[in-house]
Amino acid sequence: MKLSELSEDAIVERITRQIRLNDRVKIGPGDDCAVILEGDHYQLLKADCVVEQIHFSPETAAHAVGWKALCRTISDIAAMGGEPLDAVITVAVSRERTVDWLSQLYVGLRKAADRYGVNLVGGETSRSPGPVFISVALTGKVEKERLVTRRGGAVGDRLYVTGKLGGSIKGKHLSFEPRLTEARWLTDKFRVHAMIDVSDGLASDLPRLAKASKTGFEIDRAALPRSEGCSEDAALADGEDYELLFAIGTDVAQTLENSWKQVFPNLPLTCIGRLTQGNGDAFAQSGYDHFRG
Repeated sequence: MKLSELSEDAIVERITRQIRLNDRVKIGPGDDCAVILEGDHYQLLKADCVVEQIHFSPETAAHAVGWKALCRTISDIAAMGGEPLDAVITVAVSRERTVDWLSQLYVGLRKAADRYGVNLVGGETSRSPGPVFISVALTGKVEKERLVTRRGGAVGDRLYVTGKLGGSIKGKHLSFEPRLTEARWLTDKFRVHAMIDVSDGLASDLPRLAKASKTGFEIDRAALPRSEGCSEDAALADGEDYELLFAIGTDVAQTLENSWKQVFPNLPLTCIGRLTQGNGDAFAQSGYDHFRG
C-alpha cells in the first residue's frame, strides 16, 4: 500500500498507534499542540514544516517564507488558548541558493518572532539535494483553566469562525496574522468548548473538531464569510486560512457577538452552524490533504 492510498489523518493514526505516553502528557498526538503538565500550567509543543513547491513556490520572497514558517506554529498555539515562547528552526537548502536568500528567510522569521514574542533559540542547517525544507519546533504555555482542545464541543454548541475564508489563492497564506490576541481574549472572557485553527480548510478541520468532540455538525453554507471573489466551494476546501474555528454554548453566543464587535471591530466573527448528534460527519468535498493532493 502506498501513502497516496490513505488520507493524511489515516497515516497519522497508523503512526501514533505505536506511541506510549507517560502521566506528564495530558494530550499527545491528534490536537493542534501536544500538552504537557508543567507545574501550575501546561506546556505546549508544536512542530511544523514548509516545503518548497508544496507550501510556497520557488519565486516566493524568502522573507515571506520565513514569516509563514513561524506563524503557522503560532497559529496552533493560539488554537489551544496559549502563548508562544521559544522556537528552534531547521533549514535544509541547496548550496546553490544565495547567502542573501537565507538572510532574507531569517528576516521574515525574526519579524514574526518579534511581533508575537517568540525567542529564536537555536536550530540546525543542512544541505538539501532538492527543494528547500524548513521545520519549526515551538514551545508555548497556557494556564490550566484556559486550555482549549478539539475535544470539548457539545451538541447544540454554536460554531464560529474568525475572519474570512478562501483567501489563500490570492496570497493570504504568505502574510496572514495568527489570531493569537483574539484567542487569548476569547479564553479570558468566555468558556470556549473546542477550538481548531483552519489550516487544511474548513471541510477538513471542522470534521476533525466534531470527531474529537464525538458530535456531528451542520453549517449554513450561505453564511460562510468568504474572501472577495471566493466561491462557497473554495471557502470550504482551499485551506491555509489560519483562522480560528470554535464551539461555544448558545447561552453566551449573543454576548460574544456583541463584545467581539466592540473589541475587534475590523475582524469579522461569523456563526456558521452548530454541533449536532453524530460522530464527526464529513462534507461531500474535503480540504487539503498532503498525500491525496
